[in-house]
Amino acid sequence: MKTGNYDVLQTGNSAPVKMWTQGVPVEEDAKKQLLNAAHMPFIFRWMAAMPDVHVGKGATIGSVIPTKGAIIPAAVGVDIGCGMMAVKTSLMASDLPDNLAPLRSAIERAVPHGRTPGKRDEGAWTNAPAEAEAAWSHLADDFKALTDKYPRFKNTNHLNHLGTLGTGNHFIEVCLDESQGVWFMLHSGSRGVGNAIGNFFIELAKKDMEKWFIHVPDKDLAYFPEGTEHFNDYFHAVEWAQRFARANRELMMANVIRAVSGVIAKPFTTESLAVNCHHNYVAREKHYGINNVLVTRKGAVSARKDELGIIPGSMGAKSFIVRGLGNEESFHSCSHGAGRVMSRTAAKKLVSVAEHIQATARVECRKDAEVLDETPSAYKPIEAVMHAQRDLVEIVHTLKQVVCVKG
Repeated sequence: MKTGNYDVLQTGNSAPVKMWTQGVPVEEDAKKQLLNAAHMPFIFRWMAAMPDVHVGKGATIGSVIPTKGAIIPAAVGVDIGCGMMAVKTSLMASDLPDNLAPLRSAIERAVPHGRTPGKRDEGAWTNAPAEAEAAWSHLADDFKALTDKYPRFKNTNHLNHLGTLGTGNHFIEVCLDESQGVWFMLHSGSRGVGNAIGNFFIELAKKDMEKWFIHVPDKDLAYFPEGTEHFNDYFHAVEWAQRFARANRELMMANVIRAVSGVIAKPFTTESLAVNCHHNYVAREKHYGINNVLVTRKGAVSARKDELGIIPGSMGAKSFIVRGLGNEESFHSCSHGAGRVMSRTAAKKLVSVAEHIQATARVECRKDAEVLDETPSAYKPIEAVMHAQRDLVEIVHTLKQVVCVKG
């Protein structure tokens, strides 16, 4: 029985895909990609598509893929544990300086971001600070166990990326809420080591499909059956990368707070409301009375009853702190953002620097050609996205950025 604001996508013998996309555009290629995944024989009941859904590599971004007895590495993706963190402060808008450029510069100095080719990568630590070393100490033993079996991961960016932002759609923002309270918000994941783990196991799953003569609708839907050695190795590796991603966000947030403290004369505190949530990950959950459902959220956030989450807009749009409504039909999930309507290549071709400057007029941020792929018009309207998922979450706070740092 249908109880939510969704449409159903289904063809042939595929599992249904419940689409929380009313009022927002969905490309045909995204629908085809969803149906490919829905044809996998181990889908648990149905899939859910969030209103920010769009084409991704392997699996559709903005999809919730519940499975029993198997896991698809490409559905988790290569930015394992990517997610958001937000912290409410005691500052008010009136406490911020009129000129926000020094504030942005201070954050950019405090948190390595972007990527520069060569030995001296400005997006990584040359010498990891003591706080990163301390955080790494809680990850090191399990990493050694992983590299004892898969030595290739030793030569990845791991400790030198712990507490760094990265590139693409990752960002750090200073925001104001509806009461003019100041928030810090950031978006990043498991960085180089997570990328290496994701890519390796995606290719390993493809090789397993070939070895066992298993045909899948899309080679990126290659999977590991539960109980196999590779399933167990992958699940442990993903779990570790998700812990790395969470620690990465916590370290960056601490450095942002210190950086802002050095610019703003007024002392401030970070209040008790802090949210740190993944939106590219897999977890064992209980749904419809069944234990050990493997829920893969590829660009989706857990939205259990009263659970807090973060749904960011683009670098010129609103973002939202939300509270989950515990909608079982979405497997307790909501969107992870606005969702792209233009590819990165298309945005750089179709949007001018002048248009980007106008769209980000009230934000202290980069306004050059290199960030046009992240310009607001490259994304779906966040208001329409929020309306489409009104039975998944309720809005607790509405945030608007005044400073945005991009890698």
